[in-house]
Amino acid sequence: MRPDVPVPGSHASSLALVYRGPASTPGCPEAVAAALRRSRWDLDVRFVGPREDLPLEPDVLAGARLYAQPGGGGLRRAYRKMRRSREAIRQFVGSGGGYLGFCLGGYLAGETPGFGLLPGDTDRFISSPGARPDHDGDSIVTLTWAGRRRQVYFQDGAWFDLDPARGPAEVLATYDNGLPAAVVAPFGRGAVGVVGPHPEASPDWYTDSGLPVPDDLQADLTQDLVDRVMTAGRRADRLG
Repeated sequence: MRPDVPVPGSHASSLALVYRGPASTPGCPEAVAAALRRSRWDLDVRFVGPREDLPLEPDVLAGARLYAQPGGGGLRRAYRKMRRSREAIRQFVGSGGGYLGFCLGGYLAGETPGFGLLPGDTDRFISSPGARPDHDGDSIVTLTWAGRRRQVYFQDGAWFDLDPARGPAEVLATYDNGLPAAVVAPFGRGAVGVVGPHPEASPDWYTDSGLPVPDDLQADLTQDLVDRVMTAGRRADRLG
């Protein structure tokens, strides 16, 4: 039996939904959920998906404050699993909800293919000019996040090709070649926060992949992304 679904339209709730299913990779949903539980927002974090107690349906989304799409496999295969939920997710965010996308979840916020939540689209960072790393294996990427150089777990993540003519967006972080690596943007009355690398990765992600654990590894980058989506959504609610 699934838990009671919160009252539709209540985006002031503390419910945060994290997708877990065939369009995610084991370990990625759990890492995002752990990061959300550590946030300062006192979130009630639940998994949502085809084999979870809560299905990814409009009435479930309507009672949530946040929806998070974690990392996974290839974009086109994942979108085939997710496309039936596209309009429900767009309606949720447009009516005041928050969307968080990590790696694959960032790709899915774009539109070729994807949910079409960004003022622009996404592309593979490793294929961009001057990209380091330039391969699709597990690695570490260097970002400039809020003016500070940081090393973050990376596995074939996106960069965000923003079009100012389509709407505003705030670039939180850039790759070393200057391309956007983390972005927050409004969508309707809601907000979208996406990141190409994996700031939610715990130390075991690095050690299991034979990578050194960065000396400054903390949860602060993920928390910055969550905070900005939460506050951007609340501003939109007040203005609406």
